[in-house]
Amino acid sequence: MNAPHAPTHATSPVLTSRLPNVGTTIFSVMSALAVEHGAVNLGQGFPDFDCDARIVDAVTKAMRDGHNQYPPMAGVAPLREAISHKIAAMHARHYDPNTEITVTAGATQALLTTILATVHPGDEVVVIEPTYDSYVPSIELAGGKPVFVALEAPDYAIDFDKLAAAITPRTRLLMINTPHNPTGRVWHADDMRRLEAIVRGTNVLILSDEVYEHMVYDGAPHESVARYPELAQRSFVVSSFGKTFHVTGWKVGYVAAPAALMAEFRKVHQFNVFTVNTAMQAGIADYLRDPAPYLELPAFYQQKRDTFRAGLANTRFKLLPCEGTYFQCVDYTAISDMPEAEFSQWLTREIGVAAIPVSAFYHAPHESGVVRFCFAKRDSTLATALERLARL
Repeated sequence: MNAPHAPTHATSPVLTSRLPNVGTTIFSVMSALAVEHGAVNLGQGFPDFDCDARIVDAVTKAMRDGHNQYPPMAGVAPLREAISHKIAAMHARHYDPNTEITVTAGATQALLTTILATVHPGDEVVVIEPTYDSYVPSIELAGGKPVFVALEAPDYAIDFDKLAAAITPRTRLLMINTPHNPTGRVWHADDMRRLEAIVRGTNVLILSDEVYEHMVYDGAPHESVARYPELAQRSFVVSSFGKTFHVTGWKVGYVAAPAALMAEFRKVHQFNVFTVNTAMQAGIADYLRDPAPYLELPAFYQQKRDTFRAGLANTRFKLLPCEGTYFQCVDYTAISDMPEAEFSQWLTREIGVAAIPVSAFYHAPHESGVVRFCFAKRDSTLATALERLARL
Protein backbone atom coordinates (compact mmCIF):
# COMPACT_ATOMS: atom_id res chain seq x y z
CA MET A 1 0.00 0.00 0.00
CA ASN A 2 1.33 3.44 -0.87
CA ALA A 3 2.08 5.79 1.98
CA PRO A 4 -0.52 8.51 2.39
CA HIS A 5 0.35 11.90 0.96
CA ALA A 6 1.37 14.56 3.43
CA PRO A 7 -1.48 16.96 4.09
CA THR A 8 -1.46 20.11 1.98
CA HIS A 9 -2.73 23.55 2.85
CA ALA A 10 -4.85 25.13 0.12
CA THR A 11 -3.98 28.70 -0.77
CA SER A 12 -5.75 31.14 -3.05
CA PRO A 13 -3.99 32.18 -6.25
CA VAL A 14 -2.34 35.58 -6.18
CA LEU A 15 -4.54 38.20 -7.83
CA THR A 16 -3.19 41.45 -9.19
CA SER A 17 -5.79 44.12 -8.50
CA ARG A 18 -7.31 46.05 -11.39
CA LEU A 19 -7.97 48.88 -8.89
CA PRO A 20 -5.05 48.75 -6.44
CA ASN A 21 -5.72 52.22 -5.03
CA VAL A 22 -9.39 51.63 -4.22
CA GLY A 23 -10.45 50.81 -0.67
CA THR A 24 -13.59 51.29 1.37
CA THR A 25 -15.40 54.44 0.24
CA ILE A 26 -15.68 57.44 2.51
CA PHE A 27 -19.47 57.07 2.34
CA SER A 28 -19.34 53.59 3.87
CA VAL A 29 -16.87 54.73 6.52
CA MET A 30 -18.93 57.73 7.61
CA SER A 31 -22.26 55.88 7.49
CA ALA A 32 -20.86 53.12 9.71
CA LEU A 33 -19.48 55.73 12.12
CA ALA A 34 -22.89 57.46 12.19
CA VAL A 35 -24.59 54.19 13.15
CA GLU A 36 -21.98 53.46 15.81
CA HIS A 37 -22.45 56.85 17.49
CA GLY A 38 -26.17 57.38 16.87
CA ALA A 39 -25.45 60.40 14.69
CA VAL A 40 -27.80 62.03 12.22
CA ASN A 41 -26.43 60.88 8.88
CA LEU A 42 -26.15 63.86 6.55
CA GLY A 43 -23.23 62.20 4.82
CA GLN A 44 -24.40 59.74 2.18
CA GLY A 45 -26.66 61.25 -0.45
CA PHE A 46 -30.03 59.56 -0.24
CA PRO A 47 -33.46 60.60 1.11
CA ASP A 48 -34.77 59.28 4.42
CA PHE A 49 -38.39 59.89 3.39
CA ASP A 50 -40.76 57.76 1.31
CA CYS A 51 -41.32 58.11 -2.40
CA ASP A 52 -44.70 58.91 -3.92
CA ALA A 53 -47.06 55.96 -3.31
CA ARG A 54 -48.27 56.27 -6.90
CA ILE A 55 -44.96 55.15 -8.36
CA VAL A 56 -44.93 52.12 -6.06
CA ASP A 57 -48.48 51.35 -7.15
CA ALA A 58 -47.46 51.68 -10.81
CA VAL A 59 -44.59 49.19 -10.37
CA THR A 60 -46.80 46.82 -8.39
CA LYS A 61 -49.43 46.95 -11.13
CA ALA A 62 -46.76 46.25 -13.74
CA MET A 63 -45.69 43.13 -11.85
CA ARG A 64 -49.28 41.93 -11.54
CA ASP A 65 -49.86 42.63 -15.22
CA GLY A 66 -47.07 40.20 -16.08
CA HIS A 67 -44.10 42.50 -16.76
CA ASN A 68 -41.69 40.07 -15.12
CA GLN A 69 -39.52 38.66 -17.93
CA TYR A 70 -36.60 40.13 -19.86
CA PRO A 71 -37.40 43.44 -21.53
CA PRO A 72 -35.66 44.65 -24.70
CA MET A 73 -31.95 45.27 -24.22
CA ALA A 74 -32.30 49.04 -24.68
CA GLY A 75 -35.29 49.32 -22.33
CA VAL A 76 -39.04 49.02 -22.67
CA ALA A 77 -40.40 51.14 -25.51
CA PRO A 78 -42.91 53.18 -23.44
CA LEU A 79 -40.16 54.32 -21.06
CA ARG A 80 -37.75 55.27 -23.84
CA GLU A 81 -40.59 57.18 -25.50
CA ALA A 82 -41.41 58.96 -22.23
CA ILE A 83 -37.76 59.93 -21.76
CA SER A 84 -37.61 61.27 -25.31
CA HIS A 85 -40.73 63.35 -24.71
CA LYS A 86 -39.40 64.72 -21.43
CA ILE A 87 -36.07 65.81 -22.93
CA ALA A 88 -37.80 67.41 -25.91
CA ALA A 89 -40.21 69.29 -23.65
CA MET A 90 -37.47 70.56 -21.35
CA HIS A 91 -34.54 71.10 -23.72
CA ALA A 92 -36.04 71.32 -27.22
CA ARG A 93 -33.96 68.42 -28.54
CA HIS A 94 -35.48 65.25 -29.93
CA TYR A 95 -33.73 61.94 -29.24
CA ASP A 96 -35.05 58.98 -31.21
CA PRO A 97 -36.33 56.52 -28.58
CA ASN A 98 -35.40 53.58 -30.79
CA THR A 99 -31.79 54.49 -31.53
CA GLU A 100 -30.72 57.26 -29.16
CA ILE A 101 -31.97 56.36 -25.65
CA THR A 102 -30.98 53.42 -23.45
CA VAL A 103 -32.30 52.59 -19.97
CA THR A 104 -29.55 51.68 -17.51
CA ALA A 105 -29.12 50.06 -14.11
CA GLY A 106 -28.68 53.42 -12.44
CA ALA A 107 -26.46 56.32 -13.45
CA THR A 108 -23.26 54.68 -12.21
CA GLN A 109 -23.67 51.84 -14.71
CA ALA A 110 -24.39 54.42 -17.39
CA LEU A 111 -21.15 56.22 -16.58
CA LEU A 112 -19.05 53.05 -16.57
CA THR A 113 -20.59 51.76 -19.79
CA THR A 114 -20.01 55.07 -21.57
CA ILE A 115 -16.37 55.07 -20.52
CA LEU A 116 -15.83 51.44 -21.52
CA ALA A 117 -17.46 52.13 -24.89
CA THR A 118 -15.38 55.19 -25.72
CA VAL A 119 -12.03 55.06 -23.92
CA HIS A 120 -9.18 52.90 -25.21
CA PRO A 121 -5.95 52.12 -23.33
CA GLY A 122 -3.80 55.24 -23.22
CA ASP A 123 -6.62 57.68 -24.01
CA GLU A 124 -6.86 60.75 -21.80
CA VAL A 125 -10.08 61.62 -19.98
CA VAL A 126 -10.48 65.10 -18.51
CA VAL A 127 -12.05 65.05 -15.07
CA ILE A 128 -13.18 68.16 -13.18
CA GLU A 129 -12.64 67.65 -9.47
CA PRO A 130 -13.88 67.44 -6.76
CA THR A 131 -15.64 64.58 -8.51
CA TYR A 132 -18.01 61.69 -7.90
CA ASP A 133 -16.05 58.70 -6.72
CA SER A 134 -16.88 56.28 -9.57
CA TYR A 135 -15.36 58.39 -12.35
CA VAL A 136 -11.66 57.65 -11.90
CA PRO A 137 -11.96 53.90 -11.21
CA SER A 138 -14.10 53.57 -14.34
CA ILE A 139 -11.46 55.35 -16.41
CA GLU A 140 -8.75 53.12 -14.97
CA LEU A 141 -10.75 49.97 -15.74
CA ALA A 142 -10.88 51.10 -19.37
CA GLY A 143 -7.12 51.68 -19.41
CA GLY A 144 -7.55 55.43 -19.75
CA LYS A 145 -5.53 58.18 -18.11
CA PRO A 146 -7.44 60.72 -15.99
CA VAL A 147 -6.34 64.34 -16.43
CA PHE A 148 -7.54 66.52 -13.57
CA VAL A 149 -8.79 70.10 -13.57
CA ALA A 150 -9.34 71.21 -9.98
CA LEU A 151 -12.04 73.55 -8.69
CA GLU A 152 -11.11 75.54 -5.61
CA ALA A 153 -13.09 76.69 -2.57
CA PRO A 154 -14.91 78.85 -1.75
CA ASP A 155 -16.68 79.43 -5.09
CA TYR A 156 -15.57 76.33 -7.03
CA ALA A 157 -15.73 78.31 -10.26
CA ILE A 158 -14.55 76.59 -13.43
CA ASP A 159 -11.24 77.91 -14.76
CA PHE A 160 -11.91 77.57 -18.47
CA ASP A 161 -8.32 78.44 -19.37
CA LYS A 162 -7.15 75.45 -17.33
CA LEU A 163 -9.88 73.32 -18.87
CA ALA A 164 -8.80 74.30 -22.39
CA ALA A 165 -5.16 73.60 -21.54
CA ALA A 166 -6.09 70.09 -20.36
CA ILE A 167 -7.38 69.17 -23.84
CA THR A 168 -4.69 67.53 -25.97
CA PRO A 169 -4.67 65.39 -29.13
CA ARG A 170 -4.84 62.38 -26.80
CA THR A 171 -8.06 63.53 -25.12
CA ARG A 172 -10.91 61.13 -25.86
CA LEU A 173 -13.52 62.16 -23.30
CA LEU A 174 -14.39 65.14 -21.11
CA MET A 175 -16.57 64.48 -18.06
CA ILE A 176 -18.78 67.23 -16.69
CA ASN A 177 -21.37 67.20 -13.90
CA THR A 178 -24.11 69.77 -13.53
CA PRO A 179 -25.60 70.34 -11.01
CA HIS A 180 -22.31 69.42 -9.39
CA ASN A 181 -21.74 66.89 -6.63
CA PRO A 182 -20.29 67.73 -4.13
CA THR A 183 -20.19 71.52 -4.47
CA GLY A 184 -23.78 72.31 -5.45
CA ARG A 185 -22.68 74.61 -8.27
CA VAL A 186 -24.41 74.56 -11.69
CA TRP A 187 -23.28 75.32 -15.22
CA HIS A 188 -24.90 78.38 -16.81
CA ALA A 189 -25.50 79.27 -20.45
CA ASP A 190 -22.23 81.20 -20.72
CA ASP A 191 -20.37 78.18 -19.37
CA MET A 192 -21.88 75.94 -22.01
CA ARG A 193 -20.92 78.38 -24.76
CA ARG A 194 -17.34 78.48 -23.51
CA LEU A 195 -17.31 74.69 -23.50
CA GLU A 196 -18.56 74.72 -27.10
CA ALA A 197 -15.63 76.92 -28.08
CA ILE A 198 -13.11 74.66 -26.30
CA VAL A 199 -14.20 71.42 -28.00
CA ARG A 200 -15.06 72.87 -31.40
CA GLY A 201 -12.91 71.29 -34.08
CA THR A 202 -11.74 68.46 -31.83
CA ASN A 203 -12.67 64.78 -31.61
CA VAL A 204 -13.38 65.07 -27.89
CA LEU A 205 -16.53 63.35 -26.65
CA ILE A 206 -18.46 64.63 -23.62
CA LEU A 207 -19.99 62.62 -20.81
CA SER A 208 -22.47 64.90 -19.07
CA ASP A 209 -23.60 63.64 -15.67
CA GLU A 210 -26.96 65.37 -15.09
CA VAL A 211 -28.47 63.20 -12.36
CA TYR A 212 -29.49 66.26 -10.31
CA GLU A 213 -31.11 67.95 -13.32
CA HIS A 214 -34.37 68.61 -11.47
CA MET A 215 -32.66 70.20 -8.46
CA VAL A 216 -31.75 73.67 -9.71
CA TYR A 217 -32.88 76.56 -7.55
CA ASP A 218 -33.87 80.23 -7.49
CA GLY A 219 -35.69 80.03 -10.81
CA ALA A 220 -32.62 79.10 -12.86
CA PRO A 221 -33.01 76.56 -15.68
CA HIS A 222 -31.02 73.37 -15.88
CA GLU A 223 -28.53 73.90 -18.69
CA SER A 224 -28.25 70.45 -20.23
CA VAL A 225 -25.74 69.84 -23.01
CA ALA A 226 -28.82 68.62 -24.90
CA ARG A 227 -29.84 72.29 -25.28
CA TYR A 228 -26.71 73.07 -27.32
CA PRO A 229 -26.51 71.40 -30.76
CA GLU A 230 -22.72 71.55 -31.00
CA LEU A 231 -22.39 69.86 -27.62
CA ALA A 232 -25.28 67.44 -28.04
CA GLN A 233 -23.78 65.93 -31.20
CA ARG A 234 -20.73 64.74 -29.24
CA SER A 235 -22.33 64.03 -25.85
CA PHE A 236 -23.68 61.20 -23.76
CA VAL A 237 -26.28 62.64 -21.35
CA VAL A 238 -26.80 60.64 -18.15
CA SER A 239 -29.67 60.98 -15.69
CA SER A 240 -31.24 59.04 -12.82
CA PHE A 241 -34.81 58.23 -11.85
CA GLY A 242 -33.49 57.18 -8.45
CA LYS A 243 -32.44 60.75 -7.69
CA THR A 244 -35.49 62.37 -9.25
CA PHE A 245 -38.18 60.17 -7.70
CA HIS A 246 -36.56 59.43 -4.28
CA VAL A 247 -35.96 55.75 -5.14
CA THR A 248 -32.16 55.49 -5.14
CA GLY A 249 -32.34 51.79 -4.32
CA TRP A 250 -34.17 51.00 -7.55
CA LYS A 251 -31.07 51.81 -9.63
CA VAL A 252 -32.79 52.91 -12.84
CA GLY A 253 -31.30 55.62 -15.02
CA TYR A 254 -30.79 56.38 -18.68
CA VAL A 255 -28.43 57.68 -21.34
CA ALA A 256 -29.29 59.83 -24.36
CA ALA A 257 -26.81 60.24 -27.22
CA PRO A 258 -26.72 60.55 -31.02
CA ALA A 259 -27.40 57.26 -32.79
CA ALA A 260 -23.78 56.55 -33.81
CA LEU A 261 -22.57 57.05 -30.24
CA MET A 262 -25.48 55.09 -28.78
CA ALA A 263 -24.74 52.13 -31.05
CA GLU A 264 -21.31 51.82 -29.46
CA PHE A 265 -22.77 52.31 -25.97
CA ARG A 266 -25.23 49.46 -26.52
CA LYS A 267 -22.48 47.10 -27.64
CA VAL A 268 -21.02 47.34 -24.13
CA HIS A 269 -24.34 47.68 -22.32
CA GLN A 270 -25.65 44.37 -23.65
CA PHE A 271 -22.71 42.50 -22.16
CA ASN A 272 -22.17 44.25 -18.82
CA VAL A 273 -25.80 44.37 -17.69
CA PHE A 274 -27.89 43.48 -20.78
CA THR A 275 -31.07 45.06 -19.48
CA VAL A 276 -32.87 46.52 -16.48
CA ASN A 277 -35.73 45.50 -14.15
CA THR A 278 -38.80 45.19 -16.35
CA ALA A 279 -41.57 46.05 -13.89
CA MET A 280 -39.78 49.16 -12.64
CA GLN A 281 -39.32 50.36 -16.20
CA ALA A 282 -43.01 49.85 -16.94
CA GLY A 283 -44.05 51.52 -13.70
CA ILE A 284 -41.79 54.53 -14.22
CA ALA A 285 -43.09 54.91 -17.79
CA ASP A 286 -46.63 55.07 -16.44
CA TYR A 287 -45.63 57.52 -13.68
CA LEU A 288 -43.91 59.84 -16.17
CA ARG A 289 -47.24 60.57 -17.86
CA ASP A 290 -47.68 63.22 -15.16
CA PRO A 291 -44.77 65.71 -15.31
CA ALA A 292 -45.70 67.38 -12.02
CA PRO A 293 -43.45 65.23 -9.76
CA TYR A 294 -40.27 66.32 -11.53
CA LEU A 295 -41.42 69.83 -12.43
CA GLU A 296 -42.23 70.49 -8.76
CA LEU A 297 -38.97 69.03 -7.47
CA PRO A 298 -36.94 72.27 -7.52
CA ALA A 299 -39.41 73.97 -5.16
CA PHE A 300 -39.55 70.88 -2.93
CA TYR A 301 -35.80 70.75 -2.42
CA GLN A 302 -35.32 74.52 -2.37
CA GLN A 303 -37.53 74.65 0.71
CA LYS A 304 -35.27 72.09 2.38
CA ARG A 305 -32.17 73.95 1.26
CA ASP A 306 -33.45 77.26 2.59
CA THR A 307 -34.49 75.75 5.92
CA PHE A 308 -31.14 74.06 6.33
CA ARG A 309 -29.15 77.16 5.36
CA ALA A 310 -31.18 79.31 7.75
CA GLY A 311 -30.42 76.92 10.58
CA LEU A 312 -26.71 76.78 9.72
CA ALA A 313 -26.60 80.58 9.86
CA ASN A 314 -26.82 80.18 13.64
CA THR A 315 -23.52 78.30 13.70
CA ARG A 316 -19.91 79.23 12.99
CA PHE A 317 -20.00 77.40 9.67
CA LYS A 318 -19.52 79.57 6.59
CA LEU A 319 -22.11 78.71 3.97
CA LEU A 320 -20.81 78.12 0.45
CA PRO A 321 -23.04 78.57 -2.62
CA CYS A 322 -25.70 75.93 -3.28
CA GLU A 323 -27.31 76.49 -6.67
CA GLY A 324 -28.39 72.89 -7.17
CA THR A 325 -28.25 69.24 -5.97
CA TYR A 326 -29.28 68.30 -2.44
CA PHE A 327 -25.85 69.02 -0.96
CA GLN A 328 -24.68 71.98 1.09
CA CYS A 329 -20.96 72.61 1.53
CA VAL A 330 -19.67 74.58 4.49
CA ASP A 331 -16.32 76.03 5.52
CA TYR A 332 -15.55 75.00 9.11
CA THR A 333 -12.22 76.82 9.56
CA ALA A 334 -13.73 79.20 12.15
CA ILE A 335 -14.46 76.10 14.27
CA SER A 336 -11.40 73.90 13.84
CA ASP A 337 -8.08 73.54 12.06
CA MET A 338 -8.38 69.75 11.84
CA PRO A 339 -8.04 68.12 8.41
CA GLU A 340 -11.37 67.48 6.73
CA ALA A 341 -11.55 63.73 7.31
CA GLU A 342 -10.58 64.13 10.96
CA PHE A 343 -13.09 66.95 11.47
CA SER A 344 -15.87 64.87 9.84
CA GLN A 345 -15.17 62.01 12.23
CA TRP A 346 -15.05 64.37 15.22
CA LEU A 347 -18.33 65.97 14.16
CA THR A 348 -19.93 62.53 13.96
CA ARG A 349 -18.62 61.31 17.32
CA GLU A 350 -18.87 64.45 19.42
CA ILE A 351 -21.69 66.48 17.88
CA GLY A 352 -23.76 63.63 16.47
CA VAL A 353 -24.01 64.74 12.82
CA ALA A 354 -22.22 62.94 9.99
CA ALA A 355 -20.76 64.87 7.05
CA ILE A 356 -18.43 64.02 4.17
CA PRO A 357 -15.01 65.67 3.75
CA VAL A 358 -14.81 67.36 0.36
CA SER A 359 -11.14 66.33 0.20
CA ALA A 360 -12.42 62.78 -0.44
CA PHE A 361 -13.60 63.94 -3.88
CA TYR A 362 -10.05 64.82 -5.04
CA HIS A 363 -7.54 62.28 -6.36
CA ALA A 364 -4.70 63.63 -4.22
CA PRO A 365 -4.53 65.30 -0.78
CA HIS A 366 -6.45 68.55 -1.03
CA GLU A 367 -7.43 70.39 2.15
CA SER A 368 -9.78 73.39 2.02
CA GLY A 369 -11.51 73.17 5.40
CA VAL A 370 -14.82 72.20 3.73
CA VAL A 371 -17.33 69.41 4.42
CA ARG A 372 -20.54 68.43 2.65
CA PHE A 373 -23.97 67.88 4.19
CA CYS A 374 -26.94 66.21 2.46
CA PHE A 375 -30.29 67.93 3.07
CA ALA A 376 -32.45 65.33 1.27
CA LYS A 377 -33.98 64.45 4.61
CA ARG A 378 -37.24 64.76 6.49
CA ASP A 379 -37.80 68.13 8.13
CA SER A 380 -37.60 66.42 11.52
CA THR A 381 -34.21 64.93 10.61
CA LEU A 382 -32.89 68.32 9.55
CA ALA A 383 -34.26 69.92 12.72
CA THR A 384 -32.45 67.39 14.90
CA ALA A 385 -29.22 67.90 12.97
CA LEU A 386 -29.50 71.69 13.21
CA GLU A 387 -30.18 71.49 16.93
CA ARG A 388 -26.96 69.55 17.41
CA LEU A 389 -24.94 71.74 15.05
CA ALA A 390 -26.12 74.83 16.94
CA ARG A 391 -23.69 73.79 19.69
CA LEU A 392 -20.97 74.96 17.33
